[in-house]
Amino acid sequence: MPRFAYTARSSSGQSVEATLDAPNRKDAARLLAARGLQPLRLEEVVAAPPGRKAGASPGVSSEPVASTRGAKAGPDLQLPFLQALSELIGSGMPAGEAVRLLGQRLQEKRLRALCAALWERLSEGLPLSQALESMPGVFSGHAVNLIAAGEATGNLREVLERLIKHYTVQREMRRQLTTALAYPLFICTVAIGVILFFIFFLLPRLQTLLSSLGGKLPWATRLLVGLSDFILNYGLFVLIAGAIAVVAFWRWRKSPAGRTTTDQLVLAVPVAGPFVIASTIHNFSSTLAVLLENGVTTAEALRMTERTIANHSLRGAFRDATDRVLEGESLSNSLAKTECFPPLVIDRLAVGESTGQLGPSLRAIAQSFQEDISRQVQMITQLISSGVLLFAFSFVAFIAYAIVSAVFQVSASFKF
Repeated sequence: MPRFAYTARSSSGQSVEATLDAPNRKDAARLLAARGLQPLRLEEVVAAPPGRKAGASPGVSSEPVASTRGAKAGPDLQLPFLQALSELIGSGMPAGEAVRLLGQRLQEKRLRALCAALWERLSEGLPLSQALESMPGVFSGHAVNLIAAGEATGNLREVLERLIKHYTVQREMRRQLTTALAYPLFICTVAIGVILFFIFFLLPRLQTLLSSLGGKLPWATRLLVGLSDFILNYGLFVLIAGAIAVVAFWRWRKSPAGRTTTDQLVLAVPVAGPFVIASTIHNFSSTLAVLLENGVTTAEALRMTERTIANHSLRGAFRDATDRVLEGESLSNSLAKTECFPPLVIDRLAVGESTGQLGPSLRAIAQSFQEDISRQVQMITQLISSGVLLFAFSFVAFIAYAIVSAVFQVSASFKF
């Protein structure tokens, strides 16, 4: 009979590690429940057959789940799942029963399929955190670790509420950024459409008319006609060359050296650099606060937070700061050496460390930078909109000047 190694929590809150014999994982989980134990880890300790990793039980694949019953699961399902799960757990329902019920009652097909797949894992004896970990395309690593900490400490509901608040703020920021960039994108589309209309339709007809009248055209008209001829004759080749250049640049950016170099260049851009730094500080502060407030050790929290930083140049700076903290240096002094945090923010961190209120201090910093990011988004949006409008109006004005000057010069040539 298979033997299972388990780590469980007793009714008194003590952690128990032992082994038991059972026909399968589901029966092993039932035996633990009959003993009043809540399993945190349950693995089969038998020799793994060919093609299966040790510790994997029959019917449970050791590979991460990429999809659930034909429904493509993505990270957009993480927040809705956590919200639905928190509502049921808040009413006193156990996590496993809540997932089972969600897999039967939810109306959204993808989310219902996700819950059904999670219930299959839970019914085999896996704790909720390990079931979530088997779906890395849906659930982030720090969410899985926090839920595992909540299961171990019995504070799963509180952990879920903090995770929901954290991911809701991040979703709202992405929504604000998308909404802010919608208008400039619309302006760009209209401007490009107007320019292409002049070049491909209006200008060739005007050129035919002016050529039939004869006379020397002014410099603005000649420049405009030359630009139109170049685009009509070589525009396709330029477009293909540009596409090849973009693909080559993108592939180079995928390399470690290319990613680091481009991220450094982004930080040097006047408007984009401060925005990336502010976004990084906000993400770092909010994520680290959530991890520390849920019992994750400082070392592990810093490592997990560091991996969430998108800019590789800044990630290297924060990695060095994490190494200094692990060597015994204070967090505020280590972050000050990254040259990303303003002095006042470092002072707030130092006060939080000295008073034992580091989590609340990080949350306050994240809130202030969230407001700063909102202001920067508005400023960037206004700059892009103004720049696009100015370019479009300038080009249209140049076209009008070229047409009017050509008409006047041709008219003047007829007088003589």
